[in-house]
Amino acid sequence: MTHWSLPTLFEGVHEKVHAELELARRAYAHPTTKGDASEDVWLHLFNTYLPRRYRAAKAFIADSNNEFSLQLDVVIFDELYTPPVFAMGAVTIIPAESVYAVFEAKQTANADNLRQAHEKAASVRRLHRTSAPFINGSAQTPGKVPQPILAGLLTLESDWKPEFGEPLKNLLLAAGADSSLDMGCFASNGFFVRDGDAILINDKSTAATAFLFELIARLQALGTVPALDARAYARWLT
Repeated sequence: MTHWSLPTLFEGVHEKVHAELELARRAYAHPTTKGDASEDVWLHLFNTYLPRRYRAAKAFIADSNNEFSLQLDVVIFDELYTPPVFAMGAVTIIPAESVYAVFEAKQTANADNLRQAHEKAASVRRLHRTSAPFINGSAQTPGKVPQPILAGLLTLESDWKPEFGEPLKNLLLAAGADSSLDMGCFASNGFFVRDGDAILINDKSTAATAFLFELIARLQALGTVPALDARAYARWLT
């Protein structure tokens, strides 16, 4: 008789992600197509397994001061309380208030791709976020302080040997507050998280699944995004 097994199910999630990332690398010759396919693997993982309050998409981020981020490969944002600024076809622009996390998705981890992840994280964290008061029961609650925005790097593998050695750790720790990365997954090797001035490594063979659970835990710790001040955006109507 066959029995259900959580270890088997969790291993299956990782193996599917890893196989699809490997296929994207081998099957597509055009770099842009290869990159888009890799991003889609991570987006599908998050949109399948994150709670429904979260959504993942490739997007730009805007604030109420008419400033915009660089294009982000993966944005995890609130879908319950904040509307998009703009959505048409493949172009999505998300208000800064709704963002929980941003990730750069690449085939491999190296110094150049890490630098891009730092730059994109900074382009998001420098945006202004409003926080409007809201009604809780029958009482008005003042706007909450916006939560920190997580940032990270997602890849199939690492160009560094060892994958999580001193070159990677030194680059991660050298980044400023705006550009620092909180976590990253190299599906073939494991994942890292930043804890203050320490880089913690998890080299589980089921890296994608282990990273997914760590991401969910960190999203839960952030709580809910602040209520967007709709009138702050509406003032740009002509």
